[in-house]
Amino acid sequence: MSAADPLVLPALLVMAAIVLLMRAGGFWLMGRVPLTPRVRRMLEALPGSIVAAIVLPIVVRIGPVAALAVVAAALVMTWRRNELVAVAAGILVAVAVRAAGMT
Repeated sequence: MSAADPLVLPALLVMAAIVLLMRAGGFWLMGRVPLTPRVRRMLEALPGSIVAAIVLPIVVRIGPVAALAVVAAALVMTWRRNELVAVAAGILVAVAVRAAGMT
């Protein structure tokens, strides 16, 4: 499939519409859920859970290099509160560890 394929644009538009409907549906649904202390705690924990669900399988698959990069990025994010700097730090640590011969 190439960018010249006539189905690319319709597929992108359908995916964008689905994402929009999912987000709007989430807002609509949460508008009907009472924000009890338990629900509030769950919502506060959700971003960390999503990050863990994305990052941990990568760390397990790649190994110590990824673990060191994630730790470096987390430390820099805690220190600087800047996502770009944290990602750059994680990449630099991964590159340095690989360059040092650790796989």
